[in-house]
Amino acid sequence: MSKTISKTLRLILGDQLNSLHTWFKNIDPNVTYVLMEIRTETDYAQHHIQKVMGFFAAMRNFGKELEEIGHNVIYLRLNDKDNLQSFDKNIETLIKAHHFTQFQYQLPDEYRVDEHLKDFTNKLEIPFAVVDSEHFYSSRNELKDLFAGKKMYLMETFYRYMRKKHQLLIVDEDKPLNGKWNFDEDNRKKLPKDHQIVKPFVFKNNQEHIEQEIKKAGVKTIGNVDSINFIWPVNRAQSLQLLDFFIDNCLPLFGTYEDAMAPNEWSVYHSRLSFSMNLKMLSPKEVVDKAVSAYFKNPGLFEFNQLEGFVRQIIGWREYMRGIYWLQMPAYSSLNYLDHQEALPDWYWTGNTKMNCLKNAIQQSLDYAYAHHIQRLMITGNFALLAGVNPDEVDQWYLGIYIDAIEWVEITNTRGMSQFADGGIIATKPYVSSATYINKMSSYCKGCHYDQAKKTGDKACPFNSLYWNFYDKHEAKLGKNPRIGMMYNVWRKMNPQAKSELLEQAQYYLNHINEL
Repeated sequence: MSKTISKTLRLILGDQLNSLHTWFKNIDPNVTYVLMEIRTETDYAQHHIQKVMGFFAAMRNFGKELEEIGHNVIYLRLNDKDNLQSFDKNIETLIKAHHFTQFQYQLPDEYRVDEHLKDFTNKLEIPFAVVDSEHFYSSRNELKDLFAGKKMYLMETFYRYMRKKHQLLIVDEDKPLNGKWNFDEDNRKKLPKDHQIVKPFVFKNNQEHIEQEIKKAGVKTIGNVDSINFIWPVNRAQSLQLLDFFIDNCLPLFGTYEDAMAPNEWSVYHSRLSFSMNLKMLSPKEVVDKAVSAYFKNPGLFEFNQLEGFVRQIIGWREYMRGIYWLQMPAYSSLNYLDHQEALPDWYWTGNTKMNCLKNAIQQSLDYAYAHHIQRLMITGNFALLAGVNPDEVDQWYLGIYIDAIEWVEITNTRGMSQFADGGIIATKPYVSSATYINKMSSYCKGCHYDQAKKTGDKACPFNSLYWNFYDKHEAKLGKNPRIGMMYNVWRKMNPQAKSELLEQAQYYLNHINEL
């Protein structure tokens, strides 16, 4: 009696390009991997053209690399005639056509995809298995377990826990190296005048064919691209090159200037590794380990604050945001604590505004599908919050425009940190500022149509009156917040005439927001 051969189909998602995964350790002729470019993924948000191209290029390279080392691979391109444009329909068809007897997939990072695959596998007539993606430092529920019974989810608490657990920059098992957990106060400097920033390291990947395929399919995208010189890493080898460049050329000044902004400086000293990490071409552990190793191998090459700030972004902030995501979804995606209902200004899609900071940050985002965290938080996010924009619209913009935006990391940063729509789950206060902060941390204000020093009157910077208008409007919800009590004291003591002029100025700007 002949034994039935077990044939397994394994799904690899576009953000699961992890060549170090145990799945790929052994070549098994009875295992087939499938990757697919599908409309459900290109169309759930209007994505930047570079984002769609970057995903497809990286997926195609990964599929090719698996084939080259001997794995069986089925790759469905966007315009293939037999591509049914959704995970479930394609998998169902492949199982029948190739007589697979088992289906397997890795835990997705997005709630939407997780639910879709759960629903699909619950109806499957063959056995299925789900495995970990083997990427993160923490599990989905680790943050939830750490804060069980507590009302506050402090990132600093989580960060210290992660440092101790993984023995990163730790002495005597539980004490921080160099005496402090956090060196953030050293990391808030503006770029000096005439400072020469290292030229960003970019690639010249010819992806013209992918751009043409996306256009042929009719996928609606935003942003600009030079498809002959596509600048982002599209495989693991290039991602490792970018990591090496960052450690050698940018990490020595990363922390000092991580909050700094300047016109035409789209990268500054940031690593730009988030795209590679979020697609899992790089693991957070190898990124952190390499940075830590460089610090100890080359004493004096860079100060500790540069390293600590970088490590905190990855094992602290990145893992923390993922933990909050899985703790709070799906309710998190509809939170609107401040009841903001306004539409996103039209110029968020074009960069055509007279406000120099927003023009630069938005144009940069359209050109490179990238902006660093302070541009996202204190320029585009700050203005949207001050203008009372519905967080649904802000979410869709951030999710679409940035190459590294996958919902698990985007929505917590946008709806939580940036828009305070979660009412303080992530941030202990709203991150709003007047022009004073923008002028302190950037050179955007120089040469702007508006005057950053003016609060009211002709050409007064919109950030100034909108800032006070925001506090006035939300006093019932924010007035007792101890972290912003000082601002409310200033507002309450302000001359009634001055207050009236500020609110009138703000209302004028809100009424003419698309003309700013």
